[in-house]
Amino acid sequence: MRRVRRSEGYEVQLTIKEENFINPPRAIQRSAVINRALKEFSADIEAIDEQAKHFVPGNVATEIREIHDRTHTKLSDQEIMEDWQIPLMQAMADVICETQGDILEIGFGRGISSDMIQAYDVKSHTIIECNEAVINDYFQEWKEKYQGNDIRMVQGLWQDRIDDIGLFDGIFFHTYPLNEEEYMKYVQESITFAEHFFPYASSHLNPGGSFTYFSNEIDSLSREHQRLLLKHFSSFSIQTVALTMPEDVKDIWWANSIVVVKAIK
Repeated sequence: MRRVRRSEGYEVQLTIKEENFINPPRAIQRSAVINRALKEFSADIEAIDEQAKHFVPGNVATEIREIHDRTHTKLSDQEIMEDWQIPLMQAMADVICETQGDILEIGFGRGISSDMIQAYDVKSHTIIECNEAVINDYFQEWKEKYQGNDIRMVQGLWQDRIDDIGLFDGIFFHTYPLNEEEYMKYVQESITFAEHFFPYASSHLNPGGSFTYFSNEIDSLSREHQRLLLKHFSSFSIQTVALTMPEDVKDIWWANSIVVVKAIK
């Protein structure tokens, strides 16, 4: 079976070589689902064409290939979190703090998102942070602003510590690859960097609790991404957050918007 979709800008050709590949009871069913898949792929290509017109040139980050272990590396403010991400942090804090319950934050960074979480007067605020310099240089001073609040720092990799800390009403996930191996596995080979955290988020949320992260998609979620979410959560919603991107942004994001996800246990 061969299917082709054409436009002035591109041509998509699908050739199915195996007779039993996508083989429902009726031929019309096979044609319907294959044609729909091609139509959706073509729509994605056309959307990307429009989105690419608004990209900034950027300066692709190389730091991840130069740092072998970020748990002990002293990082600059912009290496910890670039300023263009601040609107995302606010959107994510709004998502998980609605109930003002027990909040888990993965990655403290510069404390910007932690300030946003504390603004909601949450019941408790647990933070997992692996970088010693971040804890010493940022967290200790930051915590002085919130004396009397239930704030707990858990030092270490979330992979090593998360099973020790119980259940939460909201989980805020904002961290980064620690080395080149993680970059290749969880950025290059995954639909979103947060994907490997999905089962942990689900198992550490109270029923009805929410988990948030930002995806590497501009204005929607792919079907693959949606299927992955629904393996671990009962429902999800998204919002598109507008961004002001520096022309020379030192990161792997160039578009003027990005998707923030809210997944419900």
